[in-house]
Amino acid sequence: MTTTAEAPGNQTSTQPKSRILGVVRLHFMNTQTFVWVPVIVLCGVWLITLLIYWIISASGAEGPMYSGGSQAPLWYFAVVGTQAMNLTFYFSQAMSLTRREFYLGSLTAATISAVAISTVFVLLGLIEQATHGYGINGYFAYFPWVWAGGPFAAGLTYFVLTMLMFILGFWFAIVLKRFGTLILITTLLVIALVLLGGAALISLNGAWLEVWMWVLETQCIGLTLWALGFCVVFAAGSYLTLRRLTA
Repeated sequence: MTTTAEAPGNQTSTQPKSRILGVVRLHFMNTQTFVWVPVIVLCGVWLITLLIYWIISASGAEGPMYSGGSQAPLWYFAVVGTQAMNLTFYFSQAMSLTRREFYLGSLTAATISAVAISTVFVLLGLIEQATHGYGINGYFAYFPWVWAGGPFAAGLTYFVLTMLMFILGFWFAIVLKRFGTLILITTLLVIALVLLGGAALISLNGAWLEVWMWVLETQCIGLTLWALGFCVVFAAGSYLTLRRLTA
């Protein structure tokens, strides 16, 4: 009996054609980090905010109600970035993935999650506008200043802030693995002191009015573009740090 060897081109493979997409699949295998915990944080904060609004409304308070609680899911993506690095990097190295592939795959996974959460925020904002703040004039995702440019501009703002938080968390995790806890804590303290020094300088020169005027003139979409620029800079910095990280 004769056997015919199958041509390599006819072989089927379960491996993804793109190794970068393989990293994305690797991240999303841990659905807790990229899916379920962000969903729980978002739903939990939304529910708590609405309960607070209902209590305030029941007490007879008037006027629109806005909450900073909507920032919680966005801030959590700093944790997502940290976990994406800590839980997956060495596993990716064991699979012979390059640092570039791991980095691009991680950013792609973050982009998918950021698009999803910004879409949810836009839908919630549209619902809040249509229902006059759930019938109690309370708003979780809709802020007039953020929505001044329309739903797309608001969605872009939420997307950019989510990516910025992810990239910062990702970079801090790389610094921790590359230089250790002492350097990371020192870096965070230096950043805090620089920000505090900037605030002190503005206060000493009585320039807060000019700062707030600049913010108002720049508008939300302008600040979003500034944040997008920071995303690019921080993303480049995190990649350069990752390249020097030893496995």
